[in-house]
Amino acid sequence: MATLKIFFFVLLIQCTIFTGSSRQLKKSNINIDSYGDNTVNVISFGAIGDGKKDDSKGFKRAWDACDSSTPSPTFLAPQGKTFLLHPLTFNRKHCNSNNITFQIDGRIIAPTKPSTWECNTNCHHWIGLMNFDGLHIQGSGTINGQGDNWWKLSCKDNQKGFMIGHSKNVDIKGLTFEDSPKMHIAFEDSTSIHATQLTIKAPGNSPNTDGIHIQRSTNVSIHNTTIQTGDDCISIGDGSKYINITNIECGPGHGISIGSLGIMGKTEEVEFVHVRNVSFHGTTNGVRIKTWQGGHGHERNIRFEDITSHASTRPIVIDQYYCPHKQCKNQTLALEISNIAYENINGTSHKETAVQLSCSEFNPCRNITMKNINLRNKKQNGKTPSYCLNAHGLRNGKVHPNVPCLDKYDNF
Repeated sequence: MATLKIFFFVLLIQCTIFTGSSRQLKKSNINIDSYGDNTVNVISFGAIGDGKKDDSKGFKRAWDACDSSTPSPTFLAPQGKTFLLHPLTFNRKHCNSNNITFQIDGRIIAPTKPSTWECNTNCHHWIGLMNFDGLHIQGSGTINGQGDNWWKLSCKDNQKGFMIGHSKNVDIKGLTFEDSPKMHIAFEDSTSIHATQLTIKAPGNSPNTDGIHIQRSTNVSIHNTTIQTGDDCISIGDGSKYINITNIECGPGHGISIGSLGIMGKTEEVEFVHVRNVSFHGTTNGVRIKTWQGGHGHERNIRFEDITSHASTRPIVIDQYYCPHKQCKNQTLALEISNIAYENINGTSHKETAVQLSCSEFNPCRNITMKNINLRNKKQNGKTPSYCLNAHGLRNGKVHPNVPCLDKYDNF
């Protein structure tokens, strides 16, 4: 009789878990296969993890099981499993707990065909995390957007793979991101974000696959990360300030870009950016500032230092005439670019012009400083000129190639 009771008790637990009723899950307070008292394993809520069946509902059930009575919950995607997810958003407004952890030790993949993505509205991101205060995303797992078929499409929508929005006090650590349809990671409308020890990979010819994009966000730090993509390793967009980027391996890709800003006459701003200890490997650009003609606003108080270029096409670029489609009209208005510092930048360029400062006649670049710059054409005995238009500032120490529009000054 006792054995029979145990059998029916186990059967009841299994039925409760897999019915999909979040209300039953909350009442049961059962946490099968957990790694700790507050760990919620998505397998326990119906996720299969075979890489074939849709696991979105299992992940949603696990999230729906969270409420304010669960202190510091951990949501686990376990090692050894591959989870197929359609577009999915996790919103903290539903789970009102603090210090939430997503422990991703398994593999998460997107559908291979864009036409099979199941979206209630337009798919602007694949996995979204919104409105968090105290979020930890970590693990040894891989998040693969399977973007090959997206790259073949002609659409220019900035499809984000993994998006964190309207959040603060977020840590993301240790994960690998691969082959996103467009941007791999986006931080938007957020503050106090810390990203470290990430690996981001996509083919060098994959379009618009920025590694990390920052938009309307403050106090963002990115450290000890390797990025190999078909677009900017890191791009910094409008409304971003107090950005700290250190110890980055970048390439292939388009380098680290601030902008582009000012498209269609918009007023946009970026300031207080520090980029340090970065190695560029065969990138089309190294450190780049880019704005559209006709824009308003500013890019200012930006510092690049301790940079190494390994055959980047243009290691240092300021471009106030940015126009990727080559059909732009000449306009007089331009964003203000000022207080830009370059120090200890060394290595080789793939083409002759290693330093390009293309600034507006109407609103020239001001307070540009260069100190201890040594960039040379990778071809033996190759010339290494610079290009300088409407840029003003100072140079100190050895600056090669010579940048004649900057005045020599020995005391800064």
